[in-house]
Amino acid sequence: SCCVDEVAAEHAGAEAVLHYGPACLSPCRKLPVLHIFGKQPVDIRCCAEAFRELYPDRESRVVVLSDVVYDHAMGELEQQLSPEYPNIVFSRVVCGEPAGPALPGEVRQFGRQFPAEVPGGLQDCAMFYVGAEGLALTSFMLTWNCCPFSSFDPATSCGRRETFNVNRALMRRLYLVERARDAHVVGILVGTLGVAGYLTVLQHLRELLRWAGKRSYTLAVGKPNPAKLANFLEVDIFVLVACSQNSLLDSSDFYRPVVTPYELELACNPARQWTGNYLTDFQDLLPGACAHVELPAPLCVADAVPDVSLITGEMRSLRFCDPPAPQLPLSTTLACRNQTQALAEISPAASFLGSRSWQGLEQQLGQTPVSKAVQGRRGIAIAYEDEGRKQ
Repeated sequence: SCCVDEVAAEHAGAEAVLHYGPACLSPCRKLPVLHIFGKQPVDIRCCAEAFRELYPDRESRVVVLSDVVYDHAMGELEQQLSPEYPNIVFSRVVCGEPAGPALPGEVRQFGRQFPAEVPGGLQDCAMFYVGAEGLALTSFMLTWNCCPFSSFDPATSCGRRETFNVNRALMRRLYLVERARDAHVVGILVGTLGVAGYLTVLQHLRELLRWAGKRSYTLAVGKPNPAKLANFLEVDIFVLVACSQNSLLDSSDFYRPVVTPYELELACNPARQWTGNYLTDFQDLLPGACAHVELPAPLCVADAVPDVSLITGEMRSLRFCDPPAPQLPLSTTLACRNQTQALAEISPAASFLGSRSWQGLEQQLGQTPVSKAVQGRRGIAIAYEDEGRKQ
C-alpha cells in the first residue's frame, strides 16, 4: 500500500514505522514514520536526452517531478540540465509535515515542495514527470490541469508528451458531481485509518450532508469493490475518504458512482464554485486549509432559485431556513405517532424499505393455523425416494 499502515503498527505496540517502497506521502496521525523508497535504476543520460527533445527551447519554464523510487537520481539530473535551462525547477520530496509556513509562491502538495515564482504562476509552467504511468501521475495531471505534462519512463527509457485527455476526465468527474446533487442517501466509505485528519473530514462530510438535507451512512468496508458496495441498494452514491492517490476511483463497473470529498462538496455546498482547480487531497477542505469554504446560511423561500437536475430534468429540493414553530396548547403538545413513520424519518434503510413493493416475508402472527409436523421428502431434487423411477 502507498499509505502507512498505522493500525497494524499500533496492534504490534510499535513506537515508530519504517515504510518501504512506494508512498503517497500522506501525513500520519500518531506515529513517526521513516520512508525508505528504494533506488530503482534510471538512465540519467537517456532521461536528459528525452528532456532536450521534448523541450528544445532553452528558456522553457519546466517543473521536474518524480516518483519517489527515482528521487535519488534527481540531483544528478539537475546537474546536467540546470546549466542549459535557467528556468528549470526541481521539486523536493518532503516526508511528514513541512517545517514552517510556505513561502510566497511556494507549492506544497503531494509531499512535493518547489518554488513557482513566475508572473503567471503554475499555468505558465510545464511539468516533466520521471516515472511510470499510474495513480500519482493521474493525480498530478488533474490537480495541475492548466499545465502541459510530459514524462520519462525509466523502465522503457522513453519520453513522451502525455496525451491523457484531462478535459474529458474532468467532464466525467463533473457529471458525478451532478449525480451527487440528485442523491438522497450518501454512503461515506472510510478508505483510510492512518492518514491525518480522516476523522475530521468524516465529521465535515456528515455536517455537509445534514446541511444539504441528505441522509448518510458511514461504512468501513476495506478496499471497495463492486460486490461489496452492491449490498447497499438504498445508497444513491458513495464518497470515498482515502489518500490523494486512491481517492480517484474508476466507478464505471460499480452499481452506484463513487465520488471524492471535493466533488461531494461541489455538489452540496453552494458557496464552493468550480474554478478549474481540482483537489484530490481531502485535507484541503478542512477548516484552516487554503481551500476551505464555510457553509452558507440556509436560504429563505423568497430568495430561492429553482434548481433543476441536468440529468433527470426534475426539480431538486432546496435547503430553506425553517420558520419558527407555532406554540401549541399544552393539551395537544404530545400526540401518538406511527412507529414505522418515525423509523423512516431517522433511518435511510427504513425509508428505502418503505418505498419498495416487496418488503420480505410477512410473519402473520396468530393468523396461520397450527398444523402437526409431518415428515418431508428424502433424497435429492431429481430423484426423491417416494417418486417412481423412470425406466
